[in-house]
Amino acid sequence: MKFPIYIDNNSTTPIDPKVLEVMMPYLTDKFGNAASKSHRFGIEAEAAVEHSREQIAKFINSEPGEIIFTSGATESNNLALKGIAEMYSKKGNLIITSPTEHKAILDPCKYLEKHGFEVAYLKVDEYGSVNPEDLRNAINDKTILVSLMIANNEIGTINDIKEIGKICKEKEVLFHTDGTQAVGKIPVNVNDMHIDLMSFSAHKLYGPKGIGALFIRSKNPRVRLVEQINGGGHEKGIRSGTLNVPGIVGFGKACSICSEIMEDESKRLVFHRDRMINRLLENIDHCYLNGHPQKRIPGNLNMSFQFVDSEGLMMEVKEIAVSSGSACTSATLETSYVIKAIGKGEEFARSSIRFGLGRFNTLEEVDYVIDRITIAVNKLRKQSPLYELFLEDRKS
Repeated sequence: MKFPIYIDNNSTTPIDPKVLEVMMPYLTDKFGNAASKSHRFGIEAEAAVEHSREQIAKFINSEPGEIIFTSGATESNNLALKGIAEMYSKKGNLIITSPTEHKAILDPCKYLEKHGFEVAYLKVDEYGSVNPEDLRNAINDKTILVSLMIANNEIGTINDIKEIGKICKEKEVLFHTDGTQAVGKIPVNVNDMHIDLMSFSAHKLYGPKGIGALFIRSKNPRVRLVEQINGGGHEKGIRSGTLNVPGIVGFGKACSICSEIMEDESKRLVFHRDRMINRLLENIDHCYLNGHPQKRIPGNLNMSFQFVDSEGLMMEVKEIAVSSGSACTSATLETSYVIKAIGKGEEFARSSIRFGLGRFNTLEEVDYVIDRITIAVNKLRKQSPLYELFLEDRKS
């Protein structure tokens, strides 16, 4: 085994060597700008971009022209929410989402609330799922957009996106989903799921960082939005800026690889995930799984270890790379708003660890992590005054 062991694949995945291989020529000899169509270098770059666009579109069952390249899912989310809000502001001002969305949804929603829009936050159940009937009841004649994620980035719970999309279609309301944690891990079909816009990113599916996409439906209905970056009219005028050709090539290849191996990979990851969940629950008292036990993405498990601070636990197991929540909020001292939104409270939020298993993790690594976490939790509990009080209360 090599140390440290990386178990934080929900934060980012390593680049698959096959992805890096196809990217390298576009970082060296094939360095052309895809917008420079007057010579071979630019034409070659443009051809590579369009090939990748086709690979990505095929993977989610869209048309190539419905894929708009961005710098990542955060930009895609901002483009979708703000772009739709501006385009359809005369129709209404209500956006519907949930309190467990990624900050890349919640923060743009806060921005829009300051600029005259209303945002309704649907409650989630104990697993972090949205009840589709709550959505149906929340939609009114002022609703212009529903934005609900496919799978949660912290607790891994998968929403009933097909039913949510069906309701939006019936109500003739546009439906955007943050597919960042789902695409490449579980089957995502934008037509079957009635998705009108979807954000996703290459670095969550073994591609490079700094490249993402926004799927924008072109018919039934045709979705229109206001561009958020001006300057040159790239990507059909929706997102200006010189295209990241190497990143796009890597994105396309990453999707192509996922389409070939995702089914088998998911089975292996579910086996590793469930092995870790079951053994941790068996080995450690007062250990709890956050999120749905079955309806969750294959490699994700989020556990709360009562009487143990997650930061202290991560310091104790420095040879294991895990996180206490979303990578985008890890720089703050705030405990997980997702754990609190599912009704677990501050104590559970403060003691939660997210494990993200991935393509390159081995069974040997999984078993090492199980044993190491068990030892570390028991050690830290012996040092915890709260745990001592708890044991004394049980005796009395």
